[in-house]
Amino acid sequence: MQKLAIQGGNPLRGEVRISGAKNAALPIMCAGLLTADTLRLTNLPDLHDVGTMRKLLVQMGVSAEVATNEITFKGDQINNWEAPYEMVKTMRAAILVLGPLVARFGDAKVSLPGGCAIGSRPVDLHIKGLQAMGAEITIEHGYIHAKAKKLKGARIFFDIVSVTGTENLMMAAALAEGVTVLENAAREPEVIDLANCLRAMGAKIVGDGTDNITITGVEKLHGATHHIMPDRIESGTFLVAAAATGGSITLRETRADILDTVLEKLTEVGAKITVDGTSIHLEMSGRPKAVNVRTAPHPAFPTDMQAQFMALNCIAEGSAMVIETIFENRFMHVQELRRLGAQIDVEGNTSVVRGVAHLEGATVMATDLRASACLVIAGLVAQGETVIDRIYHLDRGYEHIESKLSQLGANIRRIK
Repeated sequence: MQKLAIQGGNPLRGEVRISGAKNAALPIMCAGLLTADTLRLTNLPDLHDVGTMRKLLVQMGVSAEVATNEITFKGDQINNWEAPYEMVKTMRAAILVLGPLVARFGDAKVSLPGGCAIGSRPVDLHIKGLQAMGAEITIEHGYIHAKAKKLKGARIFFDIVSVTGTENLMMAAALAEGVTVLENAAREPEVIDLANCLRAMGAKIVGDGTDNITITGVEKLHGATHHIMPDRIESGTFLVAAAATGGSITLRETRADILDTVLEKLTEVGAKITVDGTSIHLEMSGRPKAVNVRTAPHPAFPTDMQAQFMALNCIAEGSAMVIETIFENRFMHVQELRRLGAQIDVEGNTSVVRGVAHLEGATVMATDLRASACLVIAGLVAQGETVIDRIYHLDRGYEHIESKLSQLGANIRRIK
């Protein structure tokens, strides 16, 4: 089992390139199932989840040519419409093969998903949507089995805003007969990125980025080349780490327009932020001020940045409330932060963080992907050495994080 050892106390300084977005790459990779032609994806991050998704698609018969941060798919030899448990158990995004397979082949068998243990995240929204489009669905032996001669357009209302639900049904609707309207749809930038890729493949989609998306089905989709958007969560994580350590960093190849709420909060803590095209510069002097955070669906504050801001609040001046409205189990990092000396009280979905002058290094355990990033930030500001166990979560969502942080002056190393 690999671990990260961090000697805290170094302000982050310098430049770092932001990778392609994991949460955009995974659904867009699944779009390769929708066509027999070639789909070329650039700016693909080198992540464990991306590798797992590639293996899953190859197992189904998709050919894949891999280059540095790039992959080329061809889906003309797909002969297996099943996503087995061993592929799905570590990555919930594997549910995204369901819609494309049913739409193109009329059959799909997908294991009920696994992934981070941060909440229930039910798949019933995916199932109800496909049923509304005419699919017959059974659940047996831990698998979702969907069949349809031809999916039909439908009006689908999401009871709860669901990013993967929106993406799955948008892909299914691209090849359905007639018009599909997704109401109360997710508005995340990653949904827009998928829609941009699908349009490049010949899909007819309007309204992405709003809560009402209309898809007019087409007979077939063709090949395309698509550049994956930058990872807004990686961007936010590095900015928070720089603010917490009192550093000065510049992010390259990112976008400020997908980070509005995060940049606003960083300005509140006292950071000076300047934007120049695809670069964001953050300058921090002095101790950060505590900042309240409440997560909600986009365009509000992202749940994937909650843990990182909690780490910053641990050493901030004053007290702050952190309210989590998306996932019911997303405070598992609290007990690990307490091991470093953080003062945090939790009641229900609300944490009250009282900033302390400093944290002290200790051995801690990562419980999920963003909790891992939170503990890295805490380790960067703690006195002495912090050792983070179970960092395989980090490798699912951050490309070479220790080498990027080392470039910025962090004293961090991977140990076995």
